[in-house]
Amino acid sequence: MQLFQKIFHSSFSIIPKIRLYLDLGTTNTRIAIENKGLLLNEPTCIGLNKQTNQYIFYGKEAKTIIGKTPDFIKIIKPLSSGVIVDFDGTVALLKYFIGKAVQPYLVNYRVIKPTISVIATVPICATEIEKKAVIECLQKAGCSEIIIINKTLATATGSGANINSHTPCLTVDLGGGLIEIGIVSGGGVIAYRVIKNAGEVMNKLVMNYAYLKNGIILGESTCDELKINLLRFNQENTTLAVRGKSLENGLPKSIKMSTNDINEALLTSFNQITDMIKEIVEFVQPEIVEEIYKNGIYLSGNLAKVPNINDFFQKELDINTNLVETYGDTTITGLSKLGQNKEMLFQLNESF
Repeated sequence: MQLFQKIFHSSFSIIPKIRLYLDLGTTNTRIAIENKGLLLNEPTCIGLNKQTNQYIFYGKEAKTIIGKTPDFIKIIKPLSSGVIVDFDGTVALLKYFIGKAVQPYLVNYRVIKPTISVIATVPICATEIEKKAVIECLQKAGCSEIIIINKTLATATGSGANINSHTPCLTVDLGGGLIEIGIVSGGGVIAYRVIKNAGEVMNKLVMNYAYLKNGIILGESTCDELKINLLRFNQENTTLAVRGKSLENGLPKSIKMSTNDINEALLTSFNQITDMIKEIVEFVQPEIVEEIYKNGIYLSGNLAKVPNINDFFQKELDINTNLVETYGDTTITGLSKLGQNKEMLFQLNESF
């Protein structure tokens, strides 16, 4: 309550304020500014020079040099499965990202430096300690006012659902660190399931598949490229030539991998997702199930761009599956919508 009183009272202050919307993801971080839209979408990666203990690479640049750096440069992914695992790295990355996003607008404030308020998401499975870690990171990154919102509620809003209505909405967010499945109704989450075998774990499955079948060691970036370019749920079968290190002699080795290979490597993961969706539907009341069958499933997240993935889930579950138009930016879009309603923000924050 005191937090929101502070926010409301500050709106009458002579000190200007910039409001940010932050989707701090395991794979990508997105930042939008109120009335400006999405301004930053970069990998959640940071490079540390261990000799000087300084962070020198951020975002896209850090990701492109994974596996290519000398021993004294360490590329860090400060989040794992949606949770902060490197506090200092997260603070440094947020400082850089927030500065990069707001810098073009600071030229309009030459006399008084504006304060920065932020509305950020946390996974529905986050503990109180993990939520507090996000708040502390944002405070150290220079944010004076912080509101934390359940990510499932933001995703449902970005999918086009009215989370305050009593029409249940089933969302499946196929992220890089977590796959979050939730049923939202009446301003809260009725039921949810979380799977940690998300996009980044799938890269490792592709790596293991190539290791066992072809006797080759592939890099993480190569496995991600294979997943993005070959994974599909239609009849098309494409191939891609990649190069790695041979297990026999350690020398470079080229192989061709196909859509069938990637589908075989990852089918278990997608079957696990369908099993979790079935489980959550079986858990809830019959009235909710009826509404879900009527309105369908809303699919979002970067993995939602896999060709015909909605057809796969629809066939497996016998439930209409809707691909959200802005599937990659669904959560940040939902945050921007929620940020326009102060009363709703108060209610959502109180739900924690």
